[in-house]
Amino acid sequence: MKNEIALEAKSIFKSFYDPVKYDVLKDISFTINRGEFVSITGKSGCGKSTLLYVLSTLDTDYSGELLIDNQSVTNKLENELASVRNEKIGFVFQFHYLLNEFSVLRNVMLPGFKSNRFSEEELEHNAFELLKKLGIEKLAKKMAHKISGGEKQRVAIARAMINNPLILMCDEPTGNLDNKNTEIVFEIFKDLINSFDKSILVVTHDQKFADQTQRTIIMEDGRIIASSGIIY
Repeated sequence: MKNEIALEAKSIFKSFYDPVKYDVLKDISFTINRGEFVSITGKSGCGKSTLLYVLSTLDTDYSGELLIDNQSVTNKLENELASVRNEKIGFVFQFHYLLNEFSVLRNVMLPGFKSNRFSEEELEHNAFELLKKLGIEKLAKKMAHKISGGEKQRVAIARAMINNPLILMCDEPTGNLDNKNTEIVFEIFKDLINSFDKSILVVTHDQKFADQTQRTIIMEDGRIIASSGIIY
């Protein structure tokens, strides 16, 4: 449902000590709505990847507050955060991290076993439907190491969707892809928003990709310096 907040960052600060204190995130505040496609850009070292790790609850050493699905996840225990990640967040990285010893279908199913929400038969059905949605159902029984790089990233997106997360968090998801596969991934993300009302947050160096998202957050020296958007 549009305009419902999926994620909210409130005055996030983070520092590194190497060996002196270095402020890497400085007063970061913004929201992402359900069904919104947001990118974060900025030069290397501006803090965007660090911010993604904080927003995804993988890094808890920060001050401020983070809310996901209107629930504060700040100062939660690790097992509680693991549940949040498993239920609310799907991850897509620059490298696909598929397991070569498993088929494409099994790779998509794997995160679902942790959630215990579906039987293996239901998981298999859901995984195949996601592969079909992404146009790669013919690869279902292939071993992961026998498909192309662009296909692997589509499988990784299907895997990120298997637990029906609220938001997909993506770290340079097209960094290893050519122009054609980058366009395919972008269209997949748009379709996931339109078909499933997913929120998508992408950290990227690809300015052309970022410019096509609904909103682009620009970072510099640990701060948000601009935010611009388009309407689909």
